[in-house]
Amino acid sequence: MLEKKQRLTKKKEFEKITQRGKAYYSPILILKILKNDLSYSRFGLIVSNKVSKKASQRNLIKRRIREIIRLNLNRINAGYDILIIVSPKIIAQDKKVLKYQAIEKSLMTAFSKADLI
Repeated sequence: MLEKKQRLTKKKEFEKITQRGKAYYSPILILKILKNDLSYSRFGLIVSNKVSKKASQRNLIKRRIREIIRLNLNRINAGYDILIIVSPKIIAQDKKVLKYQAIEKSLMTAFSKADLI
């Protein structure tokens, strides 16, 4: 789990990033980034009911993305607020969440597009 200082928690922070942040797209997620004045990056995650009606699936997606971020934290550039918005395409045709490796590949591709790694 990410440290508390590395998490975006306030509604105001989320709104600021959605309004002013630069967006980068991948097939299963949208990455919005905004420069902050801190020596570390902060992360926010949005997995809405449109992705899945089942809370267990939404929580699985959040756990996988948080773990990917945690393991690659040292590679991600500091000084950004990063908002990850998950698309319903993360659920495969068979109604199952994509595998960890597929999510990791997509997230790392989005990070490299945004010049964060």
